[in-house]
Amino acid sequence: MPRRERNTFVKRNQILELRIEDYAFGGKGIARIKSDDGSFVVFVPNTLPGQLVKAQIQKSSKKYAEAKLIDVLEPSKDEVEVPFQDIPGAPYIQLPIEIQHQYKKESTLSLFKRIGKVENIDALFDEFITSPNVFHYRNKMEYGFSAIGYDRILKTDKDEFTLGFKRRGVWWMGDNLEKDSGLFDKQLEDNLINIRKYCLETGLEPWHGPKREGFFRYFVVRKSFKTNELLCNLVTTSKDLPNFDLQKFASFLKDILGERLAGLLHTINDETGDRTIATSGSLDLVYGKEKIVEELLGLNFEISMKSFFQTNPKCAEKLYSKVVEYVLEDKTKVDNTVVMDLFCGTGTIGQIVASRSKNAKIVGVDIVASAIKDAKENAKRNNIEGLKFFAADVGKFLNEHPEYQNKIKTIILDPARAGIVPKTLQKIIDLNADRMVYVSCNPATQARDTELLREAGYQLKKISLVDQFPHTSHIETVVLFEK
Repeated sequence: MPRRERNTFVKRNQILELRIEDYAFGGKGIARIKSDDGSFVVFVPNTLPGQLVKAQIQKSSKKYAEAKLIDVLEPSKDEVEVPFQDIPGAPYIQLPIEIQHQYKKESTLSLFKRIGKVENIDALFDEFITSPNVFHYRNKMEYGFSAIGYDRILKTDKDEFTLGFKRRGVWWMGDNLEKDSGLFDKQLEDNLINIRKYCLETGLEPWHGPKREGFFRYFVVRKSFKTNELLCNLVTTSKDLPNFDLQKFASFLKDILGERLAGLLHTINDETGDRTIATSGSLDLVYGKEKIVEELLGLNFEISMKSFFQTNPKCAEKLYSKVVEYVLEDKTKVDNTVVMDLFCGTGTIGQIVASRSKNAKIVGVDIVASAIKDAKENAKRNNIEGLKFFAADVGKFLNEHPEYQNKIKTIILDPARAGIVPKTLQKIIDLNADRMVYVSCNPATQARDTELLREAGYQLKKISLVDQFPHTSHIETVVLFEK
């Protein structure tokens, strides 16, 4: 039996200092280790060309290795100072937005060339859609409590009551948020230090990850850009609840936020798993109201703590406008026909198409029952008719409804990050629609699906990129396919 060649460059768990030289799709920085045997590539997520980083090898093969970022030791020459606290959720906040856009565009289009086999992708590129708000664009944030904090000076862990975000790559260590991160709401985040102080002074314990015990677990906040209100949810265990005055905490938040405080909810989560809302456990209203209203393209949506809703609503409007533009580009394939909206979520795109077309019937399908419930309520609230929503697996739904075969001219697709399972994609292809508008939050899986669609006779006609999440590696794509 031949001896397996071993990689002599790096070993798993090895910690290295690496200079990032290049940028690959998904925010992976490329470093190269050179030796007499040649050059060896190491991918480090959330890094930039020019940075010197400390990284730990996660897995290694003969040709390349993947590492996780521990720390940035030297910034890139492109980075600039910003007045925000650095957090894991915004690794590129110091990089000017135009350079972020350039990296995202080049790396995404190269995916479609390489994986989707679309050689002329540059000629089919339509538009790069930027986020209207580059900073403070998010409408939801989850802050975690922890009994283990991070000392930024000594770069080590310490026993401390913390409220903020997990330290990058360390599930049990919190890092205090002392001021505005630039992503969410300045007033709220500048006051997180006071909320932490209030909780600390109760004498009750924050969650201790390794021991799986403690009282305070999460502080979750949702924001409406329409009304500027904030809806808060304090997540605790039940153990010390008699010793915590929820009404007093609500008054404290009211003092900080004034009329902006729409409501305070309280969640009991006694599960040991690292999730904000437990599968069991209660969610009770302590003060105010339990929902806020957001507006998207003139339609109103009620949002609860559990609702799925676009994280960057101002940019979601631009995303949806582009999707609807592609859908309505050929109105003969929409008016007086049935349009399939698959993986429809809360049905926003379908509602907009129905409200802007003539007698189009929209059939929306999504496996998440609560999203379909919200979709039905939203359609009712906005007085939009001609919509049917089904809570079902898309593949199974198409199996059970063969009457739609050869009857659909336009399909809208908006799957989860994992993309579309090949068997389900084949069932969608079998509908024999003339065109598809495919929205993706993970262009890598969309580029993979592009090859299958091309083999089935669908040509990629145009592609737009939407920057829903500035300062991260995420990019969304809207692609029009036609037979």
